[in-house]
Amino acid sequence: MYFAALLARTEDGWEASDMELDDVESLSDLIDLARAAAVDDDTVVALIEQEDAWFGVVRVDGEEDPRYFVSNAAAASRSSYGSMLTDELLGSDEEDDELDELDLDGTEDGEEEAITAYGGSDDGDDGPGSGAEPVPAGPLGDPRLLDDLGVTHKQLMTLDGDALSEIAESLGATEVLEAVR
Repeated sequence: MYFAALLARTEDGWEASDMELDDVESLSDLIDLARAAAVDDDTVVALIEQEDAWFGVVRVDGEEDPRYFVSNAAAASRSSYGSMLTDELLGSDEEDDELDELDLDGTEDGEEEAITAYGGSDDGDDGPGSGAEPVPAGPLGDPRLLDDLGVTHKQLMTLDGDALSEIAESLGATEVLEAVR
């Protein structure tokens, strides 16, 4: 079971809205929802939690590049919404897939690919350079993404249990978050 909410910073504090994850098919969709919730291009924090397995934070500040944090990348990578975040953080996204389709292996059209220097094997183990980074069994991303909002990186790295409530409390947004739960 997932819970997701958007917290948009305003002059008067925070506004919360329930985020319908059924409408989110990609990380771009999530970022678009966050930007649409922004008041005067101010900060929006998207919070996602899957029971007590993992939580994720996406921070969007106007048109700047979003920033991400996932509490447990290995657990998140096994879920549909968490894998969007871990794929982005590990660099395995659609752009990589598009690059893979191009002929960038140094051969001419029709030539066989060069054999790898380490001797590769036929057992499916592509060895170094296979493009598949292992997913860490702990936090992944930018733990400082909420430092200036009152949630220190040390606090973010040690949260567990009802982490979203603790984040909301530090932001001063407990009441608005609970209203959308």
